[in-house]
Amino acid sequence: MNHLRRKITVALLASVFTLQTAALASAADLTSVRYHSGSEHDRVVFDLSSETPYQVKASADGREITIDMANVSEKDFKRKPFHSSRIESVKYVLSKGHMLVTLRLKPGLTYKANKLGNPARVFVDILPKTAKASSKPAGNIRRTGGAEEEGDILPLAFDGLYTEMAAPGLAKRSYIYWDDAGKVSAYFVEADKDLYTVKPVLARGRVPGLQSTSGISDAQNAVAAVNATYFAGNGDMIGTVKIDGMMAGTTYFTRSAIGFLPDGSSIFGTVAYDGRVTLGNVTQSVSGVDAERGADNLILYNKWYGSRTRTNEFGLEFTVQNGRVTKIQTGNSVIPSNGYVVSVHGKAMDAFAGVRVGDRAVIEQDLGAKWNKAVDIMGAGPRLVQNGRVNVTVAAEQFPSDIRYGRAPRSAVAVLKNGNYLFGVVDGRQADSHGLTLTEWAQLLVKFGARDAINLDGGGSSDLVVGGQVQNSPSDGQERRVGSALILQKK
Repeated sequence: MNHLRRKITVALLASVFTLQTAALASAADLTSVRYHSGSEHDRVVFDLSSETPYQVKASADGREITIDMANVSEKDFKRKPFHSSRIESVKYVLSKGHMLVTLRLKPGLTYKANKLGNPARVFVDILPKTAKASSKPAGNIRRTGGAEEEGDILPLAFDGLYTEMAAPGLAKRSYIYWDDAGKVSAYFVEADKDLYTVKPVLARGRVPGLQSTSGISDAQNAVAAVNATYFAGNGDMIGTVKIDGMMAGTTYFTRSAIGFLPDGSSIFGTVAYDGRVTLGNVTQSVSGVDAERGADNLILYNKWYGSRTRTNEFGLEFTVQNGRVTKIQTGNSVIPSNGYVVSVHGKAMDAFAGVRVGDRAVIEQDLGAKWNKAVDIMGAGPRLVQNGRVNVTVAAEQFPSDIRYGRAPRSAVAVLKNGNYLFGVVDGRQADSHGLTLTEWAQLLVKFGARDAINLDGGGSSDLVVGGQVQNSPSDGQERRVGSALILQKK
């Protein structure tokens, strides 16, 4: 009899263990909690690995609501506190397979909850009791009853897109979705062309001057910023860069760029640098601008490189002002604010061996007819979108395989079909986002209304900052120091 009882007990325990194991195996994993605070409501989104039952309970005074999600685990979830103008605090409790999330609300607010099945998520809108929740993003918003306009923003509405008006005429967007390879997390900021301008800037205001994108944004008091062109380990630009009418970087390749004309209009296309220096009666080609001098090179240095050339003594340098050679020395010359230093080595130095102080000096720099007119240029590449269609020119622009192939973090600048500016990044090389190929990135930009777009430096450099805050998750685990950025400024 006792033997029979033991067999029954063991069988029951095994059955209970099997049921518990099955329950744990089928539990939905809460992977992340996201929120944004818009002009009409706050939205809190719970991302889940699979659908799960839920209910929302409100306290007697309505100041607290508890979202009870059954059969949930949190193995990959990091509890993050947050608050906003409508939400005072958040509290998480995991009890017997139920994830209880309690939101403490400001007075006079109510809520509306809903869910999605693919991808699985529960979302709760917090809104005034006199208003209704809306799933539509902010678009074409005008403030009624007043003269101040909030700006003309492209209306977009698709699952996974969340839009917040960060400032008048400035829409901050996040887009989370799943494709065949997994999860993708992308972040954008759209700026009304009538209220904002785009400006290229250098890290720490010079070359080389490495700095985080948020550091550049803070230093410039920018509304938003995105990392810009490629750069060498020492911070030298690897792209055609022109700021306030003066070159700040060049590349040996013909690659895509965005430029801004004196009237504020933008241009896209490929640009190639061609420079020549005539000292006395001898003319030599320019190897680069504001870059480290190599063997047999002729490098032009101007104010964007700082106060000195920082070159060694194995070359020769000619200071040029007002069309004349004003000084000759071997290296580390002072760079005049209103002139250049022509730094030469090897064969280039031999060619200028007869030049003397007082000789005439002519510096010619040509980017092509339309680009010569541009006040500012930021070159990177490849081209991604042309006239509203995907046009990835990575092969024609001779990009290496690490940029050309595979999914990776990406950055871009675009002009939209309504003329507004768009900065964008997509995260990659991490669990929350696998990144995109260049073609996939171009397709996503078209979805967001891009008329023309170019790729910017990516990988660990991809970084979008709005209002001084980093929007994405850089793949290095922290912001990388970069050589340049594009910033948005109020007109």
